[in-house]
Parts: sequence; C-alpha cells; structure tokens
Amino acid sequence: MNSKALRSVKAVIKNAIKISLSIALVAATHAQDLKSDWKTVDQMSAQDKALFDPNHATPRDASIPYIPAEKFPFKAPYTAEEMGYRSAQFSHISRWSHSISDVFGVVTSSGYVNQGEWACFVDFSQPGIEGYINSPVGQELGRWMLYETFPPESEGAQQLWIPIRSDKVEKKRLEFFYYSPSMRRVRRMPEPRRDQRFANNAQTLDDVMGRDPWEFKWELLGTDVLYETARFPATRSSITWNEPGKGFVERPVSSIKLMGDDFDHYTSDGGVETWVLKATTKEEWLPDYNEKYLIVWVEKHTFFILRREKYGHDGRLITIESRMSEKENPALGDLGYTSKMGTYWNIDHDLISYSFHDAHQPRVWSDEQKNMIFKAEFMPREWLFEPIPSQLRLDSPDEFFLRPHLYPDKFPNYRNTTLPPDVQSRYQQQETAKKLVFETE
Repeated sequence: MNSKALRSVKAVIKNAIKISLSIALVAATHAQDLKSDWKTVDQMSAQDKALFDPNHATPRDASIPYIPAEKFPFKAPYTAEEMGYRSAQFSHISRWSHSISDVFGVVTSSGYVNQGEWACFVDFSQPGIEGYINSPVGQELGRWMLYETFPPESEGAQQLWIPIRSDKVEKKRLEFFYYSPSMRRVRRMPEPRRDQRFANNAQTLDDVMGRDPWEFKWELLGTDVLYETARFPATRSSITWNEPGKGFVERPVSSIKLMGDDFDHYTSDGGVETWVLKATTKEEWLPDYNEKYLIVWVEKHTFFILRREKYGHDGRLITIESRMSEKENPALGDLGYTSKMGTYWNIDHDLISYSFHDAHQPRVWSDEQKNMIFKAEFMPREWLFEPIPSQLRLDSPDEFFLRPHLYPDKFPNYRNTTLPPDVQSRYQQQETAKKLVFETE
C-alpha cells in the first residue's frame, strides 16, 4: 500500500473513532439527563391533582385588583398563579433582615475565573413577599449594605441598595449608591436594567432582587423529581462553610442535600418532588422585556425555586439557574428557606456564575444600627460593621461548578434545550470528564 493510500485509510479510521466517541458522549449525556419522573398535568397522581386548582379566572383583591383575592400564603388546592406567588417568597436575597457573606464568582468559556466576596447586611422593614405585596407603591422596603472584602485591591468598596415597591405605573424598583475608596466619594448610580446581566456575570437585577409574580401569566405544566441542581465537579470532594454558632464546618459535597438536612419530604431515593410552572411575561407589565417566559421547578411543599430556565422571544434558551437551599430562618416555618448556593449558566456566552450565601444569620437591627449601617453618608468612613469570614472561594477553574443538566426529554413541547454546537461539545465533554471543559481544551 502506498503512502497516499495509507494516509487515506488512517483518516477513515480517525473519523470513525471521532464519530464513535461523539455517539458515546451523546449517549452518556442522555443517560445522565434521562433520570426523571416528570408527568404532565393529565398524568399527575390523584393526590397531586387534589392539590391543584385548574381555574385561571379567580376573584381579585378589592384594593389591589391585579392580585388574587385569597390572602397569601393561600390554601390548597392551589392555582398555578398562587404557586407562582408562593415561589416569589424565595428570591436570591432572603426577604427578611439578616447578614451573610456573599461569595461569588464567574468562569468564562476559556477558563478565566473572577471571584469576589461581600459582607452583606440586610434590613427589611416589610419582610417577605407578603410584606412586599401589601406595601404602598413607591415605598422603601428596607436597605441592603454590601461591603467588599475581596479581592484585596477592592476592599472597602460599598454598595447601598434601597428596594422600592413598584407597579405598572411606578416602575422604579431600586435606589442604588456606590462608594469607591480610591475616589473617596459616594455616587448615586442609575438603576440597572432588570433583564440585562451584570458586567462579567450571568445574573440580572431580577435574578438578584426577585420578580413580581403579577407580571407573569402562570401555567402548571406538571410535576417532576429533582436529584441534583448546583453540581460539584469530581475535582472538589468537600467544602468548608461558616455556620453561626458552630464556626467553620467541613462537609463532603456528597452529603449536601437540595433542601438541607432537616427537610422532611425527600423521596425514598433522595429526590425532591416539584411542581413545574411556566411563567409568561405580560406585555402590558413588561414591555420590551428580554425574557419571554420562564420554566420553574418549585418544591411541592415550600414552593422554593430549585431550578429556573429563561427563554428569549426567539424561543432560545438564555439561562439556567440551579439552586440548593437551607432553612436558615426556622421561625418562619416553610417560608424560612433561603438560597444557600446557586449557579447561573448563560448559554449565549457559555458563562457560568456561582453565589454562596455563607454564615447566614437572621437579625433584628436596632434603631441605632439602622441609622449607622444603612446610610449613604456613613460609607466614606470605610468601617466594616462586623467581619463575616468565609472559606468558600475556589482555588482553580477545575473546582468550578459544572454546567447544569439539560434534561432534553422533560416537557419537550415547552422547552428548547438546543445549544450552539461549540457549547454542546463542551457540555458533552464535561459530562464525561465530570469537570468543566473549556474552549482551549
């Protein structure tokens, strides 16, 4: 056989190997995503159907005509709209007064990692989604003071967020102040666009502050069981977080459960049963909003949001958010769960963000503390009210969270999980390697 023929044979064999590997990767990905117990509304169990009220036209509140007449937190059977209202309790920032260390980071498709850490002091004068609903439009809801502690060159930078009750007419949701140590001045910043991701991040303002449930049309798609949301790589076997009253506690990642250790409703094989909702934006409330609809997985008893997918007006998948929870405020019962950790995967840029809420502690702020900590004029003092140490930052890109599961088989009539070819390739390789694979690889 001459050299030319030999090269041709080798090329054929090489292509065949590539095709076989590709098929194997797709099969492995599909097998991982296939584990599901999803059911449409028609297929739901009799027990679940008894908890669901299929009515769309329900009585309206006499004083706030765009919300249900039945008072929050409602009683079973629940309409899809009431489920959406219950889930709105669980925004990224807990809707009660507390302090946390917010450890966050982002990794690009090339493997570049940027991380930060803030000591966050949060005051809610009107706590919970119920407090938000019942607040007068335009009223200040509380104040959040964020003090940057990492990276070192940014230490002392501060942000003051003042959330505001908004509606269709009064749209302002946030007063926002920023203090720069290098400039030694406080600046009032323009309100970020709600649907645009922050610079160098996959999160939007609405991802952080929460969405108003009356701005969406709610539909129940069915039920599902989730076993994994935020996904640790095989290269990270444990984490160390700061538990108030206990100090630093090391936990194997395999021991971390979706709803925490004290949750009473795990399935026999460790899954979490969820309602699956579709929330479509109302044009009259959100004109020109970037997201056309959301698909949301909410835990059946608490209605905590464990997974959320955002879709654009062209039907493409924009972002997948995956969360794990802990009951950080037991005094509130089922309303006391909060986001312990979460990841946000922006598909267009293959950009993954993470956020850990460490050392969560419910607080009751005194008037003296409120007048000291939560004032813009106090920021130039560069005084950190209370250090909140954490050991949750990552040491390398190999420790970063995985891209979330796609679950292409679930509710296919409502979900488009098609990825750009290069992103799909990295996703498939990740599923085999059990760690992130970047474009340079």
